[in-house]
This record gives sequence, C-alpha cells and structure tokens, in this order.
Amino acid sequence: MATTSAPPPETSILFARGVIARLATWDTLRLAVQEGWGGGSANAAQKRTWLASVIVDAFEETVPVPDDQYVEEILVQVLADEFDTVLQDGSAEPVAVDIVRMWDEANAGKDDLVRKFEAKADGLKGKKAVAQEIPGGDEEEWMSDDGEEDGDDDDAMEEDEAPQLIAAPEPKRREEPEVDEDGFTMVKGKGKSHR
Repeated sequence: MATTSAPPPETSILFARGVIARLATWDTLRLAVQEGWGGGSANAAQKRTWLASVIVDAFEETVPVPDDQYVEEILVQVLADEFDTVLQDGSAEPVAVDIVRMWDEANAGKDDLVRKFEAKADGLKGKKAVAQEIPGGDEEEWMSDDGEEDGDDDDAMEEDEAPQLIAAPEPKRREEPEVDEDGFTMVKGKGKSHR
C-alpha cells in the first residue's frame, strides 16, 4: 500500500516562489551563477535552487521562525561555502529582509511582494550581471550591478576583454646528487669553481 503525502499548503508554495524569485534578482548571486563560481554555471544554478530550498525549510521547520539576521547568515555562509565568494558588499541584508517580509505576507494570504519579485526576475532573464568596483575601497572589492543603465558604465568590466596572462618563469632544475662507488654523496660548492 503506497502512501501519498499531502500537497504543501498554498502559503508554502507562494513563499517558495517568492524565495526563488528573490534569489534570482539578487545581483551578487546572479553574477556567481553566471560566472560559474563554485563549479560551472549549470552546477551553480542547481546550488541557487538548493539554497532556496534550504531557506524555505528553515522557515517551515525552525521554531521560532527565522529573522532577517538568521537568513542573512545563511546567505553569506552558502556564498562562501558553495560559490567560493566572500561577500563584502552588504547585499545579503536587503535580500534577507525581503525574504522575511515575504514569509509574513504569504502567511497573511498576500502575494504582492512575491509577484513584484517574480516580475523583476522575468525581466532579468537573459540579461548579464555585471560586476563593478566598490568606490572608495582599499582593496579590490566588487559588487554587482543589476544590469540597468545608470549612465556610469566606466567601471563596468568589459565582457569581451580577457586579462593578459604572463608566462611563469621556468622552475630551476635541481641537479641530482652524485654518489661515489662507496655510497657517499659528493658535495659541490655553489658559485664559481675554484682552481
């Protein structure tokens, strides 16, 4: 006798749709998936879907319900572990806040925020995410751009420009030690030979 599990509640489906859409509009994650950070773009897309399921499960299984700081920690940790990306642009915080708001609204039967992010995600399909340098940073820090034209494309990375590679110097060959017939290693001096 096979048992069938009950379908998830409408609020769970609505919330899951919202999380998937919000992650699809998160510029940093879009760039990570597009560039295949953490293992090829197909694998990265699967990791984004997996991240959405981790977040949905956290809300449905954790008591008390996660807050935005908890969600932000998940986002930062997954980017570090799964996408080899140390997040320094602060972009996880608004994503976490939006996800918590979606949970509250989905449980209240509202779908406005979910529809807003689904529409934005649809509008971004096929557009490339572009990394930009964070102004005033001491080190090279990058943040992503949502791909919309804002008139300041000077800092954008050119898609068709590849970095120039410099040939690595040939490693020095290590001479094999000479061993005499008695089994002793001959010691040779460095530098010019003395006569």
